[in-house]
Formats: sequence, C-alpha cells, structure tokens
Amino acid sequence: MTGKHLDVTCAIIERDGLVLAAQRSASMSLPLKWEFPGGKIDPGESPEECLRRELHEELGIHVNVGKCLPASKHRYSTFAVTLYPFICSIGSGEIVLHEHAAIAWLPPQELHTLDWAEADLPVIEAYLDESEIVAR
Repeated sequence: MTGKHLDVTCAIIERDGLVLAAQRSASMSLPLKWEFPGGKIDPGESPEECLRRELHEELGIHVNVGKCLPASKHRYSTFAVTLYPFICSIGSGEIVLHEHAAIAWLPPQELHTLDWAEADLPVIEAYLDESEIVAR
C-alpha cells in the first residue's frame, strides 16, 4: 500500500431542509473540492467526539450528532481514507470559517451539483437513500 490511511469523520449538517457543504481552501489537500466538514480521528477518540471537536475547531459550532451512515472507503493517489458520516444538527454557535474557503446550504437533491472530493460521493448517495426512506 502506498501512502497512509486516515480514519475521518464527516458531518451531514441539516437545517431547515438544507444540507451544509464546505469548500476546502486552496492551501488544503484536495484544494477547492467540496466536502462534508469533519476531520481525522485522534487515537482513543470516538468518531462522535472527533466530530464535535473538529466542527468546533473548523466552524465554531457545537453539533448534535445523530444517525451514523455506512462508512465510505476511498483511495486517492497518495493516501487512503475511511469516512465515517453522521447526520447532525447545529446545537449552538454561528458558523465561522477557520479553514474552509466557503460554505453552501443546498437542498439534498442539489448536492451533486458541486465538485466534491471523491470520498464524499458515496456518502451523498447513502444520505440521499436515507432521506428518501425518511421522506416516504
């Protein structure tokens, strides 16, 4: 295997029927790609703890971590990642961008219109499948 493997959490943050997408900054890996915000899980940290910490660090918000969706594995050219997605809501705080270039609130059916990091694409599909079940 080439490169390292990262275990990463990501938050599908819902508000008023919309979902938050965050654009990576030009200086990050995968520059200007869109993603669900989150970050690397520290040793001894649960995915839920990681998500709360990362979203506070990156966006200045406290989230309510809800349902876990299936993990998504993806291999980029220099590293591999396993994403652990959770459906979340904002508990408190206002979003302040500390690391990202931009954010967008989109209806779920429009998420695919952005240029996403490849690892996030299966997460979008799983989320849309989940949303359709809930909507029925």
